[in-house]
Amino acid sequence: MAKTVNTPFSEQGRPKGPIDKAMEVLEALVEPGGPHRLGDLAQRTGLTKPTVHRHLQTMAEFGFAQPLDGGRYQVGPRLLGLAAAALHDDQDLRLARPVLAELHRRTGQFAHYAVRHGDDAVHLEQSEAPPEFRMGVPPGGRTPLHLSGVGLAMLSALPPHECAEVLDALPPDACDGHPLGDAAAIRAVLQEAAEVGYAVDDGYGEPDVRSVAAPVLDRAGHVAGAVGISGLTFTLDEESVRLFGPMVRAAARAVSAGLGGRAPALGVAGRTAGQRYGERA
Repeated sequence: MAKTVNTPFSEQGRPKGPIDKAMEVLEALVEPGGPHRLGDLAQRTGLTKPTVHRHLQTMAEFGFAQPLDGGRYQVGPRLLGLAAAALHDDQDLRLARPVLAELHRRTGQFAHYAVRHGDDAVHLEQSEAPPEFRMGVPPGGRTPLHLSGVGLAMLSALPPHECAEVLDALPPDACDGHPLGDAAAIRAVLQEAAEVGYAVDDGYGEPDVRSVAAPVLDRAGHVAGAVGISGLTFTLDEESVRLFGPMVRAAARAVSAGLGGRAPALGVAGRTAGQRYGERA
């Protein structure tokens, strides 16, 4: 039996209802490159134009969307206000902001903080970027966990069964073109990260960009996020990784301590990421 038109299925296998569709429209609306045309939002969400238009009208009534000339829409003032209030009051970000500023000052690299949502790292806060480096992921943007330093750092601190669930759920083509090649190689990198306390991303998500990141844990020992630095490979070279890796690890521990958490214990077996770059664990 064919699916009902305009009723796509969610990742959980159930038909999408009105709230699911509204959330998809809202997510598409806040993506970079706005204001967005109605047709582009429909194409991005896979919904029909009438459906998208209906949701946008409701959002506009509540101030979450703002219609412009030419059939374009941008984020509304009320949504911006709610986002600003949430970011201002978020405990993680209050702790991370001064840590990122200090990390940027000490390393000269782009510092950022991300949290996990499902299989993605959501980038929430960042320092000023060096003039020669433009971050490919803006605040609010997402990257797959296995394609970013902050994502690898968070994966490395997850309980083994939870990390395995994430990696086992990767689609068959998830590692196509990935510098590591396959999930087994990703697991090896995660083991190294768990042993030394920070993960190194050698251009897995962005060519010619290297990043170093460490996990942040909350009071219950759960992964709360990750602190990282990123830069072009010629500025964040192997010697810099050896020098800055422990700084990033210490920065993540400072945020963890503020949340009442403790940093994960470092392992001792095997070749660690730090040893790969010449550091003695």
